[in-house]
Amino acid sequence: MKLITFRDQTGEHLARVEGEQIIPFDFPGGMMGLIEAGQTGLELAGAAITTARPLNSIAMTTPLPNPSKIVAIGKNYAAHAKEFRSDVPDRPIVFTKFTTAINGPGAAITWRTDLTTQVDYEAELAVVISRTARHVSLEKAMDYVFGYTCANDVSARDLQFSDKQWVRSKSLDTFCPLGPWLVTADEIPDPQGLAIRCLVNGEVRQDSHTRLMVFNVAYLISFLSTAFTLLPGDIILTGTPDGVGAFRDPPGFLQYGDETIVEIEKIGRLVNQCVAPAA
Repeated sequence: MKLITFRDQTGEHLARVEGEQIIPFDFPGGMMGLIEAGQTGLELAGAAITTARPLNSIAMTTPLPNPSKIVAIGKNYAAHAKEFRSDVPDRPIVFTKFTTAINGPGAAITWRTDLTTQVDYEAELAVVISRTARHVSLEKAMDYVFGYTCANDVSARDLQFSDKQWVRSKSLDTFCPLGPWLVTADEIPDPQGLAIRCLVNGEVRQDSHTRLMVFNVAYLISFLSTAFTLLPGDIILTGTPDGVGAFRDPPGFLQYGDETIVEIEKIGRLVNQCVAPAA
């Protein structure tokens, strides 16, 4: 099932996507409330019967606007670690993006050039946690997945390299586009079986596959949950493949006016425009 959040003149609503149409419905607490409701929420979403609306007639927002945290994983594809001129990690490299960076499909990625001039794209599979997870075994880890969506881990490389850590450079406002929808876990029985790409202005910049992750989704959930509690709706960004702009020759950083597209097999396309900030 594909689930979206959208906004119209009456407020924010949820919907189930069916082809080129949506079936709107409301749920207390929005998408977060639906996730927390577990199977009851999924059953309601699947059974909703309302007047269908054309998908292209509504303004989608980010499917999950208010998770408690975004946990991100660095250098989780060997080829990306190598282009970074570093060793392939022997354990997950964990950092965070602040939730204020969350952005939606079709929304603008913006930055001030007096802060950064080296803005980069990173196509990533995002995993959404279904229920409270603490000390989860590897064998049980996939039982804690609600679903998946596309993510763009937009990064200010000049800040990243000068700060010697990653949080500020990864957390600028608008630097975490998510979408276009959440695909529930039953639709994707194997998250390590997905092609993943990033295009900039129609040019393929990243073209890889989730089977090439150093640490797979189950391992990440188990590893992270031994350190801290994962809550319903928490997002794990599972790392990006090689081909990022910083390591192209010459470098291919994003510019105002560029269009980024993250494509993940069985999920969809997350499209965003790079735009100068309002004065």
